[in-house]
Amino acid sequence: MLIKIAKPSDLRESDVTPESIYLSRRRFLGGVAGVGAGLALSGRVKASEDYSDVPSGDAPAWLDDKISQTRWRAVTPADPNKDALAPFDDASGYNNFYEFGTGKSDPAKRAGSLQTEPWSVVVDGEVNNGGRFTLEDFASPSQFEERIYRLRCVEAWSMVIPWLGISLSEVIRRADPTSKAKYVRFETLVDPEQMPGQRSSFALIDWPYVEGLRLDEAMHPLTILALGMYGRELPNQNGAPLRLVVPWKYGFKSIKSIVRISLVEEQPVNSWQLLAPNEYGFYANVNPEVDHPRWSQATERRLPNSLFSPNNIDTRMFNGYADEVAELYAGMDLSVHY
Repeated sequence: MLIKIAKPSDLRESDVTPESIYLSRRRFLGGVAGVGAGLALSGRVKASEDYSDVPSGDAPAWLDDKISQTRWRAVTPADPNKDALAPFDDASGYNNFYEFGTGKSDPAKRAGSLQTEPWSVVVDGEVNNGGRFTLEDFASPSQFEERIYRLRCVEAWSMVIPWLGISLSEVIRRADPTSKAKYVRFETLVDPEQMPGQRSSFALIDWPYVEGLRLDEAMHPLTILALGMYGRELPNQNGAPLRLVVPWKYGFKSIKSIVRISLVEEQPVNSWQLLAPNEYGFYANVNPEVDHPRWSQATERRLPNSLFSPNNIDTRMFNGYADEVAELYAGMDLSVHY
């Protein structure tokens, strides 16, 4: 058993806001009245000194307040020595975020141009309580939790990162999906002035970057929307201010800088699937038995590493989360549904 996880909760604007959006916002927020007090008692502890060397950010006051009330260590590795945290400098300095360039250091160098405040998120599609929500309204009803997860890139490198986030299932329940909702589709921001990679002639992606999950995957208690990491708000290069984290899937599924979450009836076509369908499927489950066409997936480079200490380790099925998620794919041929 890789992790320990607390019982998941069962709970469950533009400048001038139209009445319909205002009313939907009230319904969206009202569905969680009285929740906060109960969750606040569920084992919250203080953040450890692990993050004493992590630079402080510039989070808005509401986000600082939510972080201060985080339920720390809600999910942790069973073997912390085997899954030691990546140093913050590695986690924030070695990224894939093609909106800022194709190099691993490009996001850290260029993402300062991204303005994350104000930020809004559209929830729409097959829902009864949709609308456009400020990030504060979107996140405030939910308890922040720290989830220490493995991150496994399809390029065969990996890290262990402490995320701060909210359960995606709570967001979906508040949106009140209709019976037609079978999938969740996500979109990232499109703004070439802020995201220079989107105007590059080398950018092969048809923006916006799109990702998707089956509804039961989205509702799984391990699936979160992250607003922070290492005890602070998300750095821009890591997907600020809102990103998806699905720890049993390859990292490209964890879409960054989300501006739209849509409940839909048909399976979305994600960006990499559209670009190279023979290499990237819809599911993207970590699977050491199914190689990428150009490299093996049997092992991974755990970061940090070096030329003299490559730190190669065996890749585990579903990134080590098989006990929690394998039943989602019972009866499926995962070499076909890759």
